[in-house]
Amino acid sequence: MLNGIGFIIILVCVFGSFIMSGGKFEIIAHALPHEMMAIAGAAIGAFIVANSMATIKKAGTGIMRAFKGGKWKAQDYKDLLTLMFTVLSTFKKGGATALEPHLDQPEESNLFTPYPRLLKDHHLVEFICDYLRMMTVNFEDPHQIEAAMDADIEKHHHEEAGPQHALQIMADGLPALGIVAAVLGVIKTMGSIDQPTEILGAMIGGALVGTFLGVLLSYCVVGPLAAKLLETLEADGKPYSIVKTAIVAYAQNQPVQVAIEIARRMTPSAYAPSFQQLETALDEAKNGPVPVAAAA
Repeated sequence: MLNGIGFIIILVCVFGSFIMSGGKFEIIAHALPHEMMAIAGAAIGAFIVANSMATIKKAGTGIMRAFKGGKWKAQDYKDLLTLMFTVLSTFKKGGATALEPHLDQPEESNLFTPYPRLLKDHHLVEFICDYLRMMTVNFEDPHQIEAAMDADIEKHHHEEAGPQHALQIMADGLPALGIVAAVLGVIKTMGSIDQPTEILGAMIGGALVGTFLGVLLSYCVVGPLAAKLLETLEADGKPYSIVKTAIVAYAQNQPVQVAIEIARRMTPSAYAPSFQQLETALDEAKNGPVPVAAAA
């Protein structure tokens, strides 16, 4: 929604100021189709040449993610903290024997199923289960687990950021592609040097539309989308840091509730539940079904 409003403001202000100052929009309208074909075609072609098929496919999804924004809401963060509380409490009370059945089939576990939105994020659920399973095997050295989780998070972020990086490179190259289109227009104009001044002026104006479009697309369309996608990726990656914080704190022999409180402080301020809100959610989780009995 905000992206659409921003693009409308850009178009209204840029073209509105041009028309209000006495500019002839018909020159832009006449040159726009072929200038756009040259710039957009060259940009898309270069994008295909420079990237793997996997990155190209993810780029389309990435643009949609940039429009939608981050998928995590305040309730999701509270649910994640509550989930981590229940799984760590299960581990503390029943040990590996009680926890392992939940990790083997989280989609059927009564610890995970109360949070369907979390279950839809297969990468996050796999991340949680893998490192909790690692803890059931050996967690004598919390620093090893922390280092492994940091490396895993960095790898995941690097893979997710591939399309964003590709879009940013495209944005950086668009002004130069606009110059290419403008130079072609100048070449065309020079071939008609014998025409009247008003015709030559219109042709030069049309050629300059290429430079204009390249800069506009770079700094007002593709560049902002790449920046928004980066922001979205960072926001969607925050739950991994929260999970890591909770697991590492528990592995360092912190009480479960203290570990969850430390993780709560890693939650983005705009979505973080208050201490009291989290306490209420954890009390409700405590009064729910007993996970150890269910696992047994």
